[in-house]
Amino acid sequence: MPKMKTKSAAKKRFRFTASGKVKAGPAGKRHGMIKRTTKFIRDTAGTMILCAADAKIVKKYMPYNR
Repeated sequence: MPKMKTKSAAKKRFRFTASGKVKAGPAGKRHGMIKRTTKFIRDTAGTMILCAADAKIVKKYMPYNR
C-alpha cells in the first residue's frame, strides 16, 4: 500500500504539542478588524488547543505528524 499524503492546507494551519494535542490559530483575524470589538481581538491572539472532535479530523489529514 502506498503512503498517504498529508493535506497541504492542514500542515500550514496546525501544529502538534508533545502530548499529541492539536494547536491552531483562532478564526476571525484575517480581515475586517475595524468591525470587531477590542475584546474579540485580544481573545483571539496566540494559539488555542482544538477540541477532541476537531482534533480527530485534523489527525486524519496529517497521518505521519503525531
